[in-house]
Amino acid sequence: MGGRKIDRGPAWDGCPVRRGPDGTWRVTGYEQARAVLRSGGTVQAGLGIETVDKLPARFRRPVLYRDGPEHREHRRQTARFFTPRRVSEHYRDLMARIADEQLARLTRNGRAELPDLAFGLAIGVASEVVGLTESRPGIQHRLDRFFPEEFGRPGFTSLTGIRWFFRQMRNWLAIYVADVRPAVRVRRRNRRDDLISHLLDEGCSAGEILGECLTFAAAGMVTTREFVSVAAWHLFTDDTLRARYREADEDERIGLLHEILRTEPVIGGLKRRTTAPLRLDEDTIPPGELVEVRIDAANLEPCEAPGLSFGDGAHKCPGAHVAILETDVFLSRLFALPGLRMVSPPRVTVKAEIDSYELRNLVVAVVTSD
Repeated sequence: MGGRKIDRGPAWDGCPVRRGPDGTWRVTGYEQARAVLRSGGTVQAGLGIETVDKLPARFRRPVLYRDGPEHREHRRQTARFFTPRRVSEHYRDLMARIADEQLARLTRNGRAELPDLAFGLAIGVASEVVGLTESRPGIQHRLDRFFPEEFGRPGFTSLTGIRWFFRQMRNWLAIYVADVRPAVRVRRRNRRDDLISHLLDEGCSAGEILGECLTFAAAGMVTTREFVSVAAWHLFTDDTLRARYREADEDERIGLLHEILRTEPVIGGLKRRTTAPLRLDEDTIPPGELVEVRIDAANLEPCEAPGLSFGDGAHKCPGAHVAILETDVFLSRLFALPGLRMVSPPRVTVKAEIDSYELRNLVVAVVTSD
């Protein structure tokens, strides 16, 4: 396949480990990046963890923000929801149904914005895995408001900060009332085989479940939307790749999608903070240091191993199999439609707050001959 479509600046300068002038260690080599992510001497950093750390100690942190034995035990107990076998046996038919529903919108109207179709797919699948199956209409709008194209910085030292604080509080409340609370009420009466039921069994409050659901919304819905969109963009603009994808069996198609994701990781960088000395090549990073792992650079280093787009180590994305399979289920159906074409390429922005790209206004159409 061709090169990247998302411009994230210079990827790799030949130095795999370097300490920047601000004191942050920047890791761009593949082996070094994997070592950081797999190290037991680091903890999660970035992604708003500073705000989460200010919550009362009695409030159970979402799994994204936990480390150590508690985190490992939670991952062990919930791993059954995300195994390749379960994903294939329990969610494949669901993915196919939701994909067909989204593509029916396209064929009915003649054209559609692909990121909107992809978001409908990702929301439907992740909601089933998590247990958000009693939501009121409008979940896509609520999530779009919670994860806007441009983030502000909530706070009480400026009018803008105050406005963003109350804006996000309103968005939290909207998702809680319309999505999380109805699901929790149903599962308090009758447990189901999903994540919310598991969290209730662990004694989590509805507010704590809201935090977990928003974490899975970001990881399982928002990022999947971007990957489906960027993969489709590559297929639309590369005749050879598109022909190969159309003719391939599922295993080969999934391999092609992994290659696109290696080239275009949705999250460009991950942050960790060292809790013990960390040896990387000739450098030893002391405890308490911030380390930025550049996934976008490490993935481009020539090697036989797969990329790090889903992370690695204790915090590796648990829903990797879900994301890849639902993307293939959707795209294999999309590119089988007769008369399919891309009307306009996407508008691309990069969210510095989460180091992620966003694709919007990627319009596709189906042209039928009379």
